[in-house]
Amino acid sequence: MPQLFSYGTLQQDNVQLSTFGRLLRGRPAQLVGFKQDMLEIRDAEVVRASGKTHHPIVRPSANPQDRVAGSVFDISDEELAQADRYEVDDYQRVEALLDTGERAWVYIAA
Repeated sequence: MPQLFSYGTLQQDNVQLSTFGRLLRGRPAQLVGFKQDMLEIRDAEVVRASGKTHHPIVRPSANPQDRVAGSVFDISDEELAQADRYEVDDYQRVEALLDTGERAWVYIAA
């Protein structure tokens, strides 16, 4: 079962319902070695789903002590594909290390 780390709108109940058709049960975690910024979203469907024109985005940091807080979710392969469809082209999905020692999929700057 894939694990998905979210630091942004995929933590919102309304986005989870519109993307996955259910609420996800997450647990707190931190993404290791990344810094967070904001990105203007121009995809009207994504803005409608999230209610926001700017979403967080992360980029690798030169400082391994940098952390980004969020939640890690256990999801199905189909839900991972649904998350791929939700994210705009400015994001790419990679596997990354969490402070819990787990590795999870996360969307970072493309």
